[in-house]
Amino acid sequence: MNTMLILEYLRELEENNSREWYHGHKAEYQAANGEFLKLIEAFMLELGKEDAGILDWEPGKLTFKLVRDTRFSKDKSPYLPAFRAHISSRGKLPVPVGYYLMIKPGSSFLGGGLFADMFKNATQMVRSYLAEHGEEWQSVLDAPEFQRYFQVKGTALKNVPQGFEKDHPQAEFLKYKSWYLEYPIPDRELEDGEVFLQKALKIYKAMKPFNSFLNKALKDFEMPGRP
Repeated sequence: MNTMLILEYLRELEENNSREWYHGHKAEYQAANGEFLKLIEAFMLELGKEDAGILDWEPGKLTFKLVRDTRFSKDKSPYLPAFRAHISSRGKLPVPVGYYLMIKPGSSFLGGGLFADMFKNATQMVRSYLAEHGEEWQSVLDAPEFQRYFQVKGTALKNVPQGFEKDHPQAEFLKYKSWYLEYPIPDRELEDGEVFLQKALKIYKAMKPFNSFLNKALKDFEMPGRP
């Protein structure tokens, strides 16, 4: 897969962020998007060896649109110059947690974990499971490969929420409303698609125990229906 072609297209879109330019360069978009789908498919084939549910999806069903919602933003640029995807057994849905990829010039990263702190039920499930399985959580965080690549991120409360012990060994993580990982990818590491693929797979595999812990906590979670 030609990851440089992806970057080149996104750089041009960033410099010419208008509907006129976008629609006038459909061929370039289709070529770049095609390379991105090849990359997603390659990830799926490897990650699917340990999670067969991933293989039930078409790569195109796992990606997000470039179009931005500008209704409540001061920035009225119509497009986000980034190719994004979330790979999991439920596709793009935030639960179960899976493997996130964003390619954006200067801001690319590999992600995992629970980003969606707007789902209070999910937050409560993770807190409760974490409180009861603190040693397992700590073993995930203490793994050498995890410490090499990651630091847990997420929005958090100032204090341990009611119902949980303030002196719990994992008190700091019980304050969190979301628990996720981000591994930044500089543009230079996207110059060779195959080299990037192998490094990304190594990083994704290092985050797998983290994702697995969260998915055990979220096994009974159901996405809220639309009002």
